[in-house]
Amino acid sequence: MANESLQQLRKAPGLAEIPEELLGHALRHGSYVRERGLDELESNQRLEFLGDAVLDVVFADLLYRKHPELPEGDLTRLKAALVRKSALARVANEMGLGKALLLGRGEEATGGRQKASLLADALEALIGAVFVGGGWEAARNFVMEHFSSVLAEAENAESLRDNKSSLQELLQGQGIKPPAYRVVRTEGPPHSRRFCVEAVLDGSVIGTGEGRSKQAAEQAAAAVALEAVDEWLPQQ
Repeated sequence: MANESLQQLRKAPGLAEIPEELLGHALRHGSYVRERGLDELESNQRLEFLGDAVLDVVFADLLYRKHPELPEGDLTRLKAALVRKSALARVANEMGLGKALLLGRGEEATGGRQKASLLADALEALIGAVFVGGGWEAARNFVMEHFSSVLAEAENAESLRDNKSSLQELLQGQGIKPPAYRVVRTEGPPHSRRFCVEAVLDGSVIGTGEGRSKQAAEQAAAAVALEAVDEWLPQQ
């Protein structure tokens, strides 16, 4: 673990006090573990699970306190912009996280160090490691330090556009028609309906969401599609 990339990463604010073993665990991709015949628990997936939850709580708490004037829908859209895979990958790149990852040969050969989804997952694992090693305050400070520019950009008026419009503009920029939205399930009595809607692009489901109205469910499906955009639109 005493390689140059790791030592460089440890210079990032909030990582100097994290035990090297824990930091190494956060950098251990599943492909590396499988290739060496290690137990799957040796990968960073459990830390990724934890870091994802920590990141959600940090931003939910921040936005709730900072914007008492915003309704739930706007808070949700702001948080979605902050935890989007592309935003996480950007932060990971700024930290030089990709260079320090432990990857299997196959993942290395296919450009794993530059994959947005892989970088985002690794950053969540790193946040999980900071939480385990330093507690809530350390994790919160780490997030606030490294996401400051993302937060500043997300809080402008453009970020409060609805998810369907954001998704449509993203696709238009790629010369692609907007997705279709279809109701796949309706539950509950007439006075308390709940709808499940899929966003469909070229016959493939790119997002599924639920809401108390068709419009709300469509917005939720668009938000999911935006969150996973690197998975279905890799060359954006």
